[in-house]
Amino acid sequence: MSQTDERSARPTDSEREGPRTCWHALPVEQVTDDLGIELDAGLATDEASRRFDEHGPNELATEEPRSNFDIVLHQFKSPLIYILLIAFVVTILIDEYTDAAVIAAVLVLNAVIGFFQERKADRSVHALMSLASPSSLVVRDGKRVEIDARELVPGDVVLLESGTRVPADLRVARANQLEIDESLLTGESEPTRKSTGPVDEELLAADRKSMAFMGSAVTSGRGRGVVVGTAGETELGQIAESIKAEEQPPTPLQLRMNRFANLIGVVVLGATVVAFVLGVSLGEDVNEMFLTAVALAVAVIPEGLPVAFTVAMALGVHRMAQRNAIIRSLPAVETLGSTNTIGSDKTGTLTQNRMTVLRAWTTDGYFAVTSGGHDLMGGGEEDLPSAAEYAGDGHHGPLTETFRTAVLTNESDVDRHLDDEGEEVFKHRGDPTETALLEAAWRIGMPPDDCRESADILAEVPFESERRYSYAIVDERGPVLRLKGAPERVIDLCTTIATEDGSEPLDRDRVLDAAHELANRGLRVLAMATRRLDELPDAENPPDPTELTLTGLVGMQDPPRPGVKDSIAACRSAGIRVIMITGDHAATARAIAVDLGIADSLEAPSLTGTDVEKMSDDEVRDRVREVAVFARVAPNHKLRVVRALRSLGDVVAVTGDGVNDAPALKAADIGVAMGRDGTDVAREASDMVLTDDNFTSIANAVEEGRVVFENVRKVTYFLLSTGAAAIVAILYSIAAGIPLPYVPAALLWLNVVTNGLQDVALAFEPGEPDVLDRPPRPAKEGIVTPLLWERTLILGTVMAIGSLWLFHWAMDSELDLSDAQQRGAALTTLVFAMAVHVMNARSERQSLFRMNPFGNRFLAIAVVVALLIHVAASYWGPTQLLLQIEPVTAEGWARIAVVMVAVALVSDLHKWIRSRKGIGPWTSPSGTAARQRPTGGDERDAVRATAASTGSSVHSPTDS
Repeated sequence: MSQTDERSARPTDSEREGPRTCWHALPVEQVTDDLGIELDAGLATDEASRRFDEHGPNELATEEPRSNFDIVLHQFKSPLIYILLIAFVVTILIDEYTDAAVIAAVLVLNAVIGFFQERKADRSVHALMSLASPSSLVVRDGKRVEIDARELVPGDVVLLESGTRVPADLRVARANQLEIDESLLTGESEPTRKSTGPVDEELLAADRKSMAFMGSAVTSGRGRGVVVGTAGETELGQIAESIKAEEQPPTPLQLRMNRFANLIGVVVLGATVVAFVLGVSLGEDVNEMFLTAVALAVAVIPEGLPVAFTVAMALGVHRMAQRNAIIRSLPAVETLGSTNTIGSDKTGTLTQNRMTVLRAWTTDGYFAVTSGGHDLMGGGEEDLPSAAEYAGDGHHGPLTETFRTAVLTNESDVDRHLDDEGEEVFKHRGDPTETALLEAAWRIGMPPDDCRESADILAEVPFESERRYSYAIVDERGPVLRLKGAPERVIDLCTTIATEDGSEPLDRDRVLDAAHELANRGLRVLAMATRRLDELPDAENPPDPTELTLTGLVGMQDPPRPGVKDSIAACRSAGIRVIMITGDHAATARAIAVDLGIADSLEAPSLTGTDVEKMSDDEVRDRVREVAVFARVAPNHKLRVVRALRSLGDVVAVTGDGVNDAPALKAADIGVAMGRDGTDVAREASDMVLTDDNFTSIANAVEEGRVVFENVRKVTYFLLSTGAAAIVAILYSIAAGIPLPYVPAALLWLNVVTNGLQDVALAFEPGEPDVLDRPPRPAKEGIVTPLLWERTLILGTVMAIGSLWLFHWAMDSELDLSDAQQRGAALTTLVFAMAVHVMNARSERQSLFRMNPFGNRFLAIAVVVALLIHVAASYWGPTQLLLQIEPVTAEGWARIAVVMVAVALVSDLHKWIRSRKGIGPWTSPSGTAARQRPTGGDERDAVRATAASTGSSVHSPTDS
């Protein structure tokens, strides 16, 4: 039996009777009794085998990645492609094999490009297997044995030690300095100290200190745990089920494409019916009119559009990769441009994912230890004295004593070296809190190695959660006890406080106020104290710390990444709301949010996972608009927040790096995972991966996403204008009773060859300078705006008139031109008019005469090549026969030049007129912008500054 079959034969969680047991809330003795085991003996082999048959293997179900065939098939699941497939079938049925071959080539080219871009399949659940421990040390039959982790069953006693990965969900039964890194599951940046006592039944997973969860890693200490959950019954398994159950929402572009394709279908059907009925009513042959209707359908369908769409998005993928953002699916490129809400994880995304000492406090006041950007104590960084300058001046006072204690009560190590640019680089080994203290000592000019060499360790007492402090007794010309721990606990052990002039009686309230001030700003606070002893201690039985002298406090935090604050401000000025969704504590989350400009103040509303748990979906939906910080959230809470935002019509991007983020990443419109420090699970559940794990790259990707959509819109507008011109020309020909100016093959030539080169090149158009100064596009806004539909009809009519003008001129009996020359004049006019029009399409608002013709070199080359190919085709026999055209005469070229100028002038005139009516600014040939009302530079800056400071999407008239 295969593993998949073996698992499918087992009862699922929902099939097992009874609610899940809250193991974390039960005493160890009750856990062992309920599971029928003894901690020292473990399970008997026979009993373990029986339980394995009952519960199945301890592994998560995997899903096979998509086959290449499925990926290829997916490229044809688009309404626009469906229309082309119908056109392909119709052309086959009426024996127009040349037209059918051209349409087939378009379909194949689009599928090939899309296939290679989307080849990497979604393997979210499969990636979870990389977090499973391959083997585990357990107690069975009273002996320690190593077994395959998949063989673990409920009741197994697992031995834990530093460096091992937790193989299943365990109830901690014994713990000796046991600390476990659960950041992949909870989002917390610090390891969690585990204990054996039961905890409140209502606590979230992040606060269950009596539990060790599958996939987490032991960072220090050792312990023993009882397996209480395997495979799908673990927290990791629940996340896996959530990922599988969550459906990927359609992207805004897919929704727009569906609406656009439906509209094209209606236009195709309407135009062909009108043409057929009109012709028959005027006495034309029914068979002839059917072929005419087919020609009209070919003209209306923009055959080159799917390829141009795919190329535009593929180019966006390439540009984003150069800016540290890797896109895993093509439609996600445009989704970024539509995003109006970003829900960001804190740890590792907004912050650096490493604890850093930012502040210190002594009786001399606050000191800045490491620059943390905006000063948390209020005011600028320059308002606080530098700890480095203080220590560097040779002071030997409370501050240096504080950091000397931090070093000498520390078991971790930090190596320091300079990189190629002369910047300090630190390599940490050990507990994040202790390495942060060592790095701070380096930064203020107190190298830890120098401190350690000047003092021998005589005795050490490690940190215990019950004591809440650790201390060491060192030889510094006599024994000195140095202690660090929680401020409230350390204060209880002190009677005096150090000053520059010695010591004085301890003012408890003064110290607590300082500690609370630091803590309220989101800093983790430690207190340091010392006492010189009268005699050498007994190393095996060191004295209890009493009557100590408090030297100072230090406050540390996982600080914001450089540049993130500016990126958030840029997002807000672009009308994008940024919120924080984190597993960390509320005070820490609020402090970082204020520091980065996500929240206005520490009093700004926030919600915790516990709050969300108690709310209905409607209540969550009502609160998400006003809350910018969601803290201490579990995976299901983050998922509910994302769903609430999407239910309000927001286009939501969510960032994350841990396993706990994967369900929300998949549920969001676009999931953004971390590539450097993130997990495989998060990466595989995402649509975009940041190679530098930096929020700043998201702002860059949003800009590129907007550029991609602008180019998609420009290409669509350009190709629709061709269809509009053909519709007007063909319907006029039918109504006027004159021959059709184009055969179906000629219209395909126009759409796929001449225009095809230019629309693909138009996808290379660089972004306009103000692309991030505009608000996000409304979700219901179509690919083509009403303004561009209006311009499409106007320019299509102008080009049709120009083409018909040449056609009528060529039909003049006095010129004695052949039918092929007449059609050649009409088609060539349209080809050259479109060459001018593609330059118009480069900007919705800017004058053609203002734009640099070589600003898009690919387009300039494509226009020249397309025109040369068409002229050559008009002279080459096979293409003359296929398109039923012949070369244009010299007099005809003069008329074509007039049409080209008219197309340019009419387009510019329309841009100017609509700008005068308040629909967008117009940049004239002189470079000035027409405005709805005067807005000076100072006023515009003030408007944007207000938007940035309030988070609103306020824009001046020139931004609309």
